[in-house]
Amino acid sequence: MIVLSAELNDYRNYGQTRVEFGGGINVLCGDNAQGKTNLLEAVYLCSVGRSPRTPRDKELIKKGCERGRIKLTQEDRGGSNTVEILLDRVENKRVAINGMPITRMGELMGVVAAVYFSPDEMRIIKDAPGDRRRFMDIALCRMSKAYFYLLGRYNKILAQRNRLLKSGKATDDVLDVWDAQLASEGAKIAKTRRGYVERLSKYAKEAHEFLSDGKESLCLEYEGFEGNDAQEAEKNFAAELKKNRERDRQFCFTSCGVQKDDIAVKVGEVDVRAYGSQGQQRTAALSLKLSEMEMHYAQSGEYPALLLDDVLSELDPCRQRKLIERSKKYQTIITCTHLPAEIESALGEYSLFSVKSGTVTTVDKP
Repeated sequence: MIVLSAELNDYRNYGQTRVEFGGGINVLCGDNAQGKTNLLEAVYLCSVGRSPRTPRDKELIKKGCERGRIKLTQEDRGGSNTVEILLDRVENKRVAINGMPITRMGELMGVVAAVYFSPDEMRIIKDAPGDRRRFMDIALCRMSKAYFYLLGRYNKILAQRNRLLKSGKATDDVLDVWDAQLASEGAKIAKTRRGYVERLSKYAKEAHEFLSDGKESLCLEYEGFEGNDAQEAEKNFAAELKKNRERDRQFCFTSCGVQKDDIAVKVGEVDVRAYGSQGQQRTAALSLKLSEMEMHYAQSGEYPALLLDDVLSELDPCRQRKLIERSKKYQTIITCTHLPAEIESALGEYSLFSVKSGTVTTVDKP
């Protein structure tokens, strides 16, 4: 899959811009605060329906404007598709695929496949478990609309159970009903996540060894409800809910469930979540993103677009070269403030764009 073009109207610092991307490596070059990251953000927004930088859609509209718009065109083996997102300061955002408005965000999943990485993505490794769960869930939702709706059902049941606990009317009979539903849906999520992490770990190990030039080996392990199948996981989940019932009543929230799951990330015997160096954490996070690319290819036969925001400056020369070498497999869009000669020579064939004050222009290379 490749992104053919992106049109931005009154989005962040852009007035009206259209960019046509090449199918290989695309480099967006310019000073800081010119709009490079905003362009990557717009592409990713059309992939998953949410910004990687803010949960508030209204922040995406250009200052002084009431509305903003993105239109992205992509192409895969099935043909071309357009995704259009309309942003409004009063109303919720509206999304249309090939000109047809969608009513559920799940319909967007899988239309545009893109994997985004920036220095802030180190939080996948070093921050709270919620960031690693979000990484899993976004990847799984993009790969499976069924998972997207499963996760939505679970979150609704969880919210209803928490409201019941806060109401003071959480009798055993009523909780039995909610717990059965929560355990049933949660077990399916746990089974899906566990299988995903097991498959992802193989690709992450290969990517990490590649980036570290064989000096380090990465291992991922799913931390959640145990069970050889969904039925066993459901049984374990139900037992844990019952065990924690009095505590849940006391604190008025559900203290166990897949909303607490995590991914263990180890380099050798070191848990890099807590004890890894910044270099190890950065390489581990990048390995997860590259393994996500391979997972998508294994399922669909096509690679997503890889979006790299100011990543090269954070890597040592060896990892820079390794990342560029790997990026040649995909359509890649890279942002940077300048392009050193050694990196330019390693890129080979690439498309170059200059970004200045919300204006993108194609640069003819010598």
